[in-house]
Amino acid sequence: MKIVLMEEGHVPQIAELEKLCFSEPWSEKSVASELQNPLSLWLVALDGDVVAGYIGSQTVLDETDMMNVAVHPDYRRQGVARMLVGSLMDALIQRGSHRLTLEVRASNEPARSLYETLGFSQVGLRKNYYRAPREDALILQIGF
Repeated sequence: MKIVLMEEGHVPQIAELEKLCFSEPWSEKSVASELQNPLSLWLVALDGDVVAGYIGSQTVLDETDMMNVAVHPDYRRQGVARMLVGSLMDALIQRGSHRLTLEVRASNEPARSLYETLGFSQVGLRKNYYRAPREDALILQIGF
C-alpha cells in the first residue's frame, strides 16, 4: 500500500468509492475539480492500481478542513484510514498548516475512535448537519 497525491486517473475510482461509502456522494466532476483547486490536497491509498481509499482537504491560510475520507469495504480495518490521515497531517505540516478540522457523524464510532487515537478533540457540534439520514456532526480538531 502506498500513499500518493491524487491524479486525474484516480478520479473515476474515487467517484465510485464516494457512491459506495456516502449517502450524498460527490460527482466525478466535483472530485476532478479538486485537482484544479490550489487550496486542495487530496491523497490516495493505492494497492497496485486499485484505489483502496482517499482523503481530501482544503487549506485557507494555515487552517485545513478535511472534507472527505473513505476506504473501500474490502480494505477496512487494515489501517488504511490511519495511514491516509497521518500522511495528510504530515503533508499539511510541511505546507505550513497549523490546524486540521473535520466533521464526523455522531454515530460513526469507528471513525470517532480513530480520530481520538490520533489526538483529535471535539470542539463543537453541528445539529442536523447530515441529511441522509439526518444526524448531528461532531466537529473535531487537532493542532500541530
